[in-house]
Amino acid sequence: MGHDMSNSPIRNVVIVGGGTAGWMAAALLAQAFGPALSIRLIESDAIGIVGVGEATIPQIRHVGRFLGIDENELLRATRGTIKLAVQFNDWGRLGDSYLHAFSDIGLPLGLLPFQHYWLRSRRQDPQAPGLWDYSINAGAADANRFARMDKVGNSPLTGIRYAYHFDATRFGQLLRRHAEQRGVVRTEGKVVDVTLRGGDGFIESVTLDSGEVVDGELFLDCSGFRGLLTEGALKTGYESWKHWLPCDSAVVVASEHGEAIRPYTQASAQRAGWQWRIPLQHLASNGHVYCSQYVSDDEATATLLRNLEGPALGEPRQLRFHTGIRKQIWNRNCIAMGLASGFIEPLESTSIHLMQSAVARLLTMFPDTSFDPTLIAEYNRKTRAEYEQTRDFIILHYHANQREDSPLWRECATMTIPGDLAHRIELFRRHAHIFREGEELFTEMGWLQVLIGQRILPERYHPLADALPQAQLDEFLGNIRTIVQRAIATMPTHADFIAQHFGEAAA
Repeated sequence: MGHDMSNSPIRNVVIVGGGTAGWMAAALLAQAFGPALSIRLIESDAIGIVGVGEATIPQIRHVGRFLGIDENELLRATRGTIKLAVQFNDWGRLGDSYLHAFSDIGLPLGLLPFQHYWLRSRRQDPQAPGLWDYSINAGAADANRFARMDKVGNSPLTGIRYAYHFDATRFGQLLRRHAEQRGVVRTEGKVVDVTLRGGDGFIESVTLDSGEVVDGELFLDCSGFRGLLTEGALKTGYESWKHWLPCDSAVVVASEHGEAIRPYTQASAQRAGWQWRIPLQHLASNGHVYCSQYVSDDEATATLLRNLEGPALGEPRQLRFHTGIRKQIWNRNCIAMGLASGFIEPLESTSIHLMQSAVARLLTMFPDTSFDPTLIAEYNRKTRAEYEQTRDFIILHYHANQREDSPLWRECATMTIPGDLAHRIELFRRHAHIFREGEELFTEMGWLQVLIGQRILPERYHPLADALPQAQLDEFLGNIRTIVQRAIATMPTHADFIAQHFGEAAA
């Protein structure tokens, strides 16, 4: 069979909405396609963007590499800092604190993952070192230290995996500069009308408040929660996940630092939600995510302000959201990205990654003008799987709590959870097994830390772990701890690293 060349390549992409989602899509597409693709981005300065200090996960580093932006330059431009982990306070029980650190923990040995040997050591001695004593990221986070380290010396241990905290608005501006240098055309304006094609209902063009009509072949909806194209014009529909993720509001404010600039995000559970603290070079970004059913906006704001480490900078701002996903992310010739595609609350800093992942998936499956339904179905299947796996990981934090102090936590502890998640928890509780599905975002190490951190302790470990002689087990565990401690001792403080490499003084 000959190759079907009757459908022509797409030459004309229209992005509705700027912000991080719009400009990331523009920059990555322009970098990949060059002049072969005409990209027009429509945004209105009159429409506010959320623009808070944002935390990310390690995959963010691929964006800078792909675009050829030097990491120091990126962090200087966005007043960024390093993120090694998230610290979860009061999630299991009041007074609990644990880290979800990005590095590997320990080393596998023979056929078994590390946790089986660690569990054997704890079974023998409940006072034996904790899980995080075998994590270089956790140790560095505790010590407020950081260095770039792909490998730990000449040991078999993998090094530091890290992400960024940065000013999301400045990151969007950096992406914009990059996109415009590569030919992306920005148009100031609001979309006031969307024209659908007769027959197949595809988007033909959008009309701006200036009266200009902009037509395109592929449309990216980066218009935020409103979903101007996907919902407004195409009536795609939304699937709510509020019964699993009940928080629906946030109040945000910047503050002075107070304490040291820590190389990790903090997520502290409150009575009806949780509060984040994200350190940037010049300030801290703070937010209280909460369930409006259990606390008033005024009380939520008071809680936020009471728990700041330094004086507030400006007035707190209120946000409303609805956790869930569009019924189709790619509908006809329109792909929803960013908040237009769905929303999983910011607990594990996945929102920028889900944008990045959406663009990467589009690059892999870029259509021609036929918009083959097979391709669209696969894009939607993969996107939904990623969203559901991410959602389940967030639900785990809420569900695995033993707090009795407030209705939200009692409700989350007893709610019916998705079947896949229930199975995973049970498999770990009974056998200490964690199996990662396909291209799933969160690693076995991530699941392990949250499960152990929230007091889900396995009843047994793999019988092969008992085959290792005691002296060898002690040596194996002791060596890892020593290597980790020595590596951390050589690192500069986080503040010194910033000052040397990408601090404002260095700009």
